[in-house]
Amino acid sequence: MEKIYTSTRNKALARTPKEAVVKGIAEDGGLFVYDALDTLRLPLQDMMQMTYEQMAETVLQLLLPDFTEEEVKDCVENAYKGKFRDEHITPLHKAGNTNILELFHGPTCAFKDVGLRMLPQLMSKSLQQHPDEHVMILTATSGDTGKAALEGFLDVPRTGITVFYPDEGVSNIQRLQMITTKGSNTCVCAIRGNFDDAQSNVKRIFQNAQLSARLKEKGITLSSANSINIGRLIPQVVYYVYAYKEMVRTKEITFGEKVNFCVPTGNYGNVLAGYYAKLMCLPVNKFIVASNSNNVLFDFLKDGVYDRNRPFYKTISPSMDILISSNLERLLYYKSGKDADYIAQLMNELEATGRYQVREDIFTSVREDFAGGYCDDAACAQSMREFYEQSGYVMDPHTAIAYKVMKDYEKEDSMHKCVLLSTASPYKFAPAVYEALFNETIQDEFACMEMLQQKSGSAMPKPLAELAKMDILHSHLIDKDDMPSFVETIGEEIFHG
Repeated sequence: MEKIYTSTRNKALARTPKEAVVKGIAEDGGLFVYDALDTLRLPLQDMMQMTYEQMAETVLQLLLPDFTEEEVKDCVENAYKGKFRDEHITPLHKAGNTNILELFHGPTCAFKDVGLRMLPQLMSKSLQQHPDEHVMILTATSGDTGKAALEGFLDVPRTGITVFYPDEGVSNIQRLQMITTKGSNTCVCAIRGNFDDAQSNVKRIFQNAQLSARLKEKGITLSSANSINIGRLIPQVVYYVYAYKEMVRTKEITFGEKVNFCVPTGNYGNVLAGYYAKLMCLPVNKFIVASNSNNVLFDFLKDGVYDRNRPFYKTISPSMDILISSNLERLLYYKSGKDADYIAQLMNELEATGRYQVREDIFTSVREDFAGGYCDDAACAQSMREFYEQSGYVMDPHTAIAYKVMKDYEKEDSMHKCVLLSTASPYKFAPAVYEALFNETIQDEFACMEMLQQKSGSAMPKPLAELAKMDILHSHLIDKDDMPSFVETIGEEIFHG
């Protein structure tokens, strides 16, 4: 198979799709991209008649062409069949006048399930070519990726997974979801620091040649379950097409009409998947990028300067408490005319100074496809309350931020219909949601979830309700500088212990 995936920083570093899935990140720290992506075309007319699973098969065949039709069918069935609480996987729900794409019906109640149910399936098929190889998945999480990755890779043969999370940077429910995970191949570790510390150090581990060599001697290869891995990102393209199909089916739009998508994001992976769909001709006018007080993306979309040298805020939307947005690198690769040398230069600047400014032509091109907005915790809480009072619909803080940003953007563009992406169940953030809706504070999260269900009439997801009875199985806490040695020790324990 042709090596069609190359590094954003060096086109000479090329891999087949299966190799890119196993590798996760390129040797130079760049991210794998499909150079010819903008020449591919989704069969949109046909896809309007497809189920979610059929759409997933179509997208995977197009973007991962070294997987056979049979392999893709197996992956889709194993990833999604009977694993989501809604048969439509990512249903489009209308509340009031707002079209909400609900991405939280998977086993861990967050949008990450869509990609992280699929990635282990793709990884398993890819590993069949390397019978003696074991893969250790390393993941940094700001809350939701961790549990979704742990569930996805739970007891998958020849894989192990270690998740790093900021000790004080996730909600208590998110923490409990992770540290109660069973499985003989799972490990969860808190670090003293924030998400950016976790993510940056995971990336450095991937570039640590000595560590990689020592692990390779033991038959262990490192890979990633973050959206830097194309096997995690590509499945997310599907729900943009599905949302469009549902907008057509419900006569919100006619086929061919352009829509907007409003996406809460910190790492830029979720919205980038939508941009991939647009590159393959999904009719999209604008992606509206919604940020919390850690508004580095908002500032970038305003003036073309990416600057992470700023205060870091802990907010009630912790999954977006991020100042280093990894997937922006992929967007800039395409917007720069696929100039890998230029991207390498920008990323070196970011590493050295914490900032970079893109060329004017690139910034203009980015602004053609993306708009940005942000809101703080107070505006987020008000947004949750107002939407609940208007429609009876309970949304989580990340979705509420996107709702506020979407309403602000409608003042500029009321012509295009907008789809709001809802990324997590409100029950994952029950204290913040309950306080916003009812102006009362309940400290105990499980009591709070019960009261939220009782007073709002919404349904608490079963996986979250069961957390209260589960045993804590992981209690590691380390300094960020100890992550490499920790990975080596855990790899030894999981595969040779």
